Amino acid sequence: MPPAKRVKSSADAREKAVSGRPTTDELEGESEFATLARQHWLKTPKRTAQVKVKNDVLKREIWDALEKENFPLKSLLVLEGLQTLESYLWPGYGENSSNYHVLLIVLIVNAKRRERLETWDIFSDRPADFSDFFRRTLSMTLDSTLSWPIRTHVLLFIIHAFQSLDCAIVRKECAPLVYISIWRNLATEEKRDALLDSNTQLRKAWRASAKRYDAADDATKARLRFERSWLYSSVLNFLALLYSNNPKQEQVLYCERFVEFLTDLQSQLPTRRYVNTLLQDLHVLPALSLSPVFAGEDNSLLRDLCALLSHYTHFAVDDQTGVQHNQTLAYDRHCVSLAKLQRTALKHFKEKLTVLALSNYGSIDKRAELDGLLEPLTDQEIEQLSRLLGLRTSYPESTNLHIDRRFLIEVLLSTFERRKTFQETAHDLTVLPTEETLFEAGLRRTEHYDGSRPLALPKLNLQYLSVGDFLWRALVLYRCESFYAIRQNIEDVLTRLKPESKRAGETTFSGFSKMALPIVKPTILEVVPALVGDDIPSTVRAQVNIDLRKLSDGIRREWESLRPDDVLFLVAVDATRAKMVANGGEPLTEAERLGLVAVRAAEVIQVLDDKGRAIRDAQAYFDGNNRSNSRTLQLRLDAKSYKEDTEGKHNVYDGVNLIVRRSGRENNFKPVLESIRDLALSDIPLASWLHEVFLGYGDPAGATYKQLPNRIKKIDYRDTFLDWQHLIESLPGKIVEPGDDVSGSFGPPYVLENVDRPVEQAVSKPSKKRRRDAEPALIAEIETLKVSTYKPPNNGPYPVDAPKLNAVRFTPTQIDAIVSGTQPGLTVVVGPPGTGKTDVATQIINNIYHNFPEQRTLLIAHSNQALNQLFAKIVALDIDERHLLRLGHGEEDLETEGNFSKHGRVESFLENRDRYLREVNRLAASIGAPGAHGNSAETAGYFNSVYVEPAWAKFNEVAKAEGATAQDIVDAFPFHYYFADAPQPLFPPDADRETVLEVSSGCYRHISKIFTELADVLPFEILRRDRDKTNYLLINEARIIAMTSTHAAMRRKEIVSLGFHYDNVIMEEAAQITEIENFIPLAMQKPKDGQMALQRVVLCGDHYQNSPVIQSLAFRHYANLEQSLFSRLVRLGVPTINLDQQGRARPSISNLYRWRYPQLGDLPHTQTKKEFLTANAGFRFDYQFINVPDYKGKGETEPTPHFIQNLGEAEYAVAIFQYMRLLGYPAANISILATYAGQRALIKDVLAHRCAKSPIFGLPRIVTTVDKYQGEQNDYIILSLTRTSRVGYLRDIRRLTVALSRARLGLYILGRRDVFEACYELRQAFELLLKRPDKLSLVTGELWPSERVLAHEADKDVAGGAVMEGVEHLGQYVYEMTNTRIKQLRAERGLPDETPLAQVLPEPQEDAEAVDGEDEENAEEAAPAADGFEAEED
Repeated sequence: MPPAKRVKSSADAREKAVSGRPTTDELEGESEFATLARQHWLKTPKRTAQVKVKNDVLKREIWDALEKENFPLKSLLVLEGLQTLESYLWPGYGENSSNYHVLLIVLIVNAKRRERLETWDIFSDRPADFSDFFRRTLSMTLDSTLSWPIRTHVLLFIIHAFQSLDCAIVRKECAPLVYISIWRNLATEEKRDALLDSNTQLRKAWRASAKRYDAADDATKARLRFERSWLYSSVLNFLALLYSNNPKQEQVLYCERFVEFLTDLQSQLPTRRYVNTLLQDLHVLPALSLSPVFAGEDNSLLRDLCALLSHYTHFAVDDQTGVQHNQTLAYDRHCVSLAKLQRTALKHFKEKLTVLALSNYGSIDKRAELDGLLEPLTDQEIEQLSRLLGLRTSYPESTNLHIDRRFLIEVLLSTFERRKTFQETAHDLTVLPTEETLFEAGLRRTEHYDGSRPLALPKLNLQYLSVGDFLWRALVLYRCESFYAIRQNIEDVLTRLKPESKRAGETTFSGFSKMALPIVKPTILEVVPALVGDDIPSTVRAQVNIDLRKLSDGIRREWESLRPDDVLFLVAVDATRAKMVANGGEPLTEAERLGLVAVRAAEVIQVLDDKGRAIRDAQAYFDGNNRSNSRTLQLRLDAKSYKEDTEGKHNVYDGVNLIVRRSGRENNFKPVLESIRDLALSDIPLASWLHEVFLGYGDPAGATYKQLPNRIKKIDYRDTFLDWQHLIESLPGKIVEPGDDVSGSFGPPYVLENVDRPVEQAVSKPSKKRRRDAEPALIAEIETLKVSTYKPPNNGPYPVDAPKLNAVRFTPTQIDAIVSGTQPGLTVVVGPPGTGKTDVATQIINNIYHNFPEQRTLLIAHSNQALNQLFAKIVALDIDERHLLRLGHGEEDLETEGNFSKHGRVESFLENRDRYLREVNRLAASIGAPGAHGNSAETAGYFNSVYVEPAWAKFNEVAKAEGATAQDIVDAFPFHYYFADAPQPLFPPDADRETVLEVSSGCYRHISKIFTELADVLPFEILRRDRDKTNYLLINEARIIAMTSTHAAMRRKEIVSLGFHYDNVIMEEAAQITEIENFIPLAMQKPKDGQMALQRVVLCGDHYQNSPVIQSLAFRHYANLEQSLFSRLVRLGVPTINLDQQGRARPSISNLYRWRYPQLGDLPHTQTKKEFLTANAGFRFDYQFINVPDYKGKGETEPTPHFIQNLGEAEYAVAIFQYMRLLGYPAANISILATYAGQRALIKDVLAHRCAKSPIFGLPRIVTTVDKYQGEQNDYIILSLTRTSRVGYLRDIRRLTVALSRARLGLYILGRRDVFEACYELRQAFELLLKRPDKLSLVTGELWPSERVLAHEADKDVAGGAVMEGVEHLGQYVYEMTNTRIKQLRAERGLPDETPLAQVLPEPQEDAEAVDGEDEENAEEAAPAADGFEAEED
């Protein structure tokens, strides 16, 4: 799903938070911390002696300075940027370190985690010291002498640790805190024994825990006691804080963080397994709901966090087995608890609780009814009842927590009330917004999120409780993100429209927005009664008239191009509200200040012209004559909202005076949310072999083909291997033997058979305990493969009959990925830049297609561009085009001869029918068969059965006859005349009998294909409606179906309803796809016999490059919505196949990012082909970092929030481009990248001014941002880093990896040296970059292409060298070169000096006119920031 565009209002809201980042001056200048760093730990770049930390420096110079200002984030980021943790605090940590030392480490780790920087690897080399440090932090959470802000910081550190259980040293420290030993703190031994007796595995784990304690020495026993009591003590301290008198804000913040911590524990099965029992025993939720802090007027966030904790505490899942309870089972378990209550009431309180004991379950599981039934009991009897039910009735005296009647009643009500299941909650969530859902408090908090407080949002974790839990989280988060973006759009529209009220009750709009039009209130056309079982109308139709008179042609076209099911927003605005002052409560938003009253969503049914005619083709209608200025939009209103509105006293629709639309890319939220909700409400399971791995439990390798029982023993790899040597090289560590029927080496195709594989069942335990450190058992020490071959069948005498063969010489790791992907199971392929991920995916598809002709494969990619690249390579293979289908609008950009969309495929079938029917007529004429056999596919079928098949049968009789010679067979061949146009001679003159039979069989295969294809066309002749034809194509004909992840999410319901089934899913760019978009393609079919038919999942991606783009900081960082399934599986330890040979870039350029991929090598051609060996004409170096100082006294500027520009770098980039064009570089071989959309726009402006109209220069292939160029490449890249005050978002090394890996032959980076050189995360790349001069080094006297060899000039001066001192120097140099070039052209043509330039120069080449059209969609002319930004600052 594409992200919503960023608009100014949200940027303004966070400008203050963003400005709190450290600048270069604070890191490199004379600031207090920078001076301290240079004095104590930044003296030398490398240090061998052990670091000695001075406690007085820690206390006086660092701690006191931080404490004085209440530990400001900016100061912590300064310390983090000065490498305080890596170079000083951790190297100098020891068991005798002071508490200040420990706390400073905690504070900086928290700052790193907030910045999404690598944290735990810093500690990995000293696990013993980390263990000691972690124990000290745990003790500090219980230290009452520390202030609440400090304890909150320490608690946040613990939260971060429990979110990083994929890290071994962290998991080792966290696991004992939530192990079964914490059950020693349950209220009674009887309760604990009952729990242990309910499950043999629990009893076994309890005995193991006790045995471990008994065998320990005194020190270890003390540690074990602390571990099992830490959570219990922390909860008691928390409960005591809830009931403290007059709690301060800092105490409330601690409570919020603690509830967040408990929610995190409850939301993952490994931490929940024993914690949930303890928390329910301690009555955490009832205590929370009755506390004074909970009831505080300003503590709405705490209440929302408590609701989320309650959701997870009562989530319907078995804590031990992880089995999710369906609604029936959940209700049955609830009834069991009610039955226990009734039995206890009847046995011990028969006189007072007879009604309760004899009532049906439905009348006693509601709070009000149960409260009334318990009213007759005295306080002592309430306590007795609670004790009999196994509920805690007291807390330790040290806590000063007293349990009274009110508390116990709340505990009883909380225990026995019936709660909604998550399915019921999901069903009640509307996917269409109103003003209430758009402006609810929880959503408002996300706008102002800065990391200082938690949010009441579910998080996408490393593990999930169940598939349903994951879908519920995804639904809530995507709904919030969608509504957040819609609210921003509406606020932006209202800001532009400037509503005002000149007369009472009348609102006018003095501004303009192309995304909205003023309207008169909508007219309700029809309200269709509710269906049986519903209480809301089935359909509500309305219409709205819009006036297009004042709109430009482009904007008018957009309004007329509204499609059915597009969502519009009917908005009621009352400008008089802008004059009203909010009376308390939440601060007003921009929209509310401008008078927003109501918002209702509506879907387009159709667009009508002024005469009531439907506009079906907006383009054709727009190009016609007599266009009117009015349009009528027929809309389908949200029936649920309409019912509520009409039942109220005020009719909302009477006040609607504005209609708002959104751009098509971001307005697909409704079908996507409906798809997620449908999945959450359904029982559609994942494939059983993938279920546990997806949830994050069990053996990480459990879904790989080597661990599955249905591993295929024998596979035909066809053209995967090019020759025998390639086969042997590609299977290192395996024994490769010729099969029994062959000997020695032989050529392809190769069929590989796995031999001597022992049949053994994997031993699995019912426990779902995560076994991360266990290596999967090997099937055999050395795998043995037997290789056989066969002669490919002759498919016919024509060149077109020859199969298309693979020509890529795959590397061993690529072969490993192809083998795994061809087998059933999960394959995760990590493909660094240039390593051929797409080629691997293509070959996997090819192998599956030919080995399993009955199976169907679904291809998924994040972008149309990536999908089209993959699809273009598939088309080039030996795959029948009639089995290919491309769904979605991106097919228009597919650079292939055929049309692979649904309608295009139908047309192609019909076109092929006509072609094949002509062949049928020709065949009939050649054998003398009278009649109109080529009239239709049906008549052609009759012709085949009556004439062709009998003729072939007669021929076979002759061919099989004993004594038949080759000439006899040739003479008997019945189709000589038909194949007269084939390459001759059809039968070689000296051919033997076998050769003649092979040729004749090939000819018959050619003929048979005609009738096979016509048989496939027959249904398209019978079906009449286009929709039926396209659906038949999808369900019956297509075997390889490609679509984007967004299209899959939008069309899932429609595709599933058709009965669509598939066996394999292959995802390209899987690391760039959000997790729910990864999941939906796995569940786009109905199960067969309760099981999913899915057999293979292949994920190709690179988690070291960009993650999914989520613009909102709250959803991206707090909720972790940017997590992909690919990256989560890598974190979980699922085996990956890491491609390790790149063939894109020069080895020198690949060195810039090789440190991210330690095993990455270079393919041989990068060291032998001429283009990689020769220098870049006119440049001293093949890559260079060029320092760009202030230009005209300025560095970076920010005309609107986050729209960051740097004129000096823009001019420099364009000057380099001009220089390259003057030397003869093709414009299509040059791309200019920027790290911010603002810089992209500025570079385009400079290009338009200096190059666009000049035939000498033209335009580069593309000017875009780094984020949008992922997956692309070009020969020469000019990269502008833009920032001069601080590193900004490029500190995320994933983006740096993308930026450095786009170039093949030349990379020229423009930036501010002192900013990027000082960044710790980027040091490895910049150490290489800055080994070369930071001033652009040119070589004069060369033209492209150069003959200069790079290897010959290593560390040598090059003749004609010139150094550019700055952009002005280069600009002057280019200016002089341009004048010289013009004079040369005039002289060559014999023209006088005053001849106009247009007459001197030829028209620019087409490849130099490549246009990047992404800026055509800019939202509003008045706001340059409306186009958004690919890199939002946090």
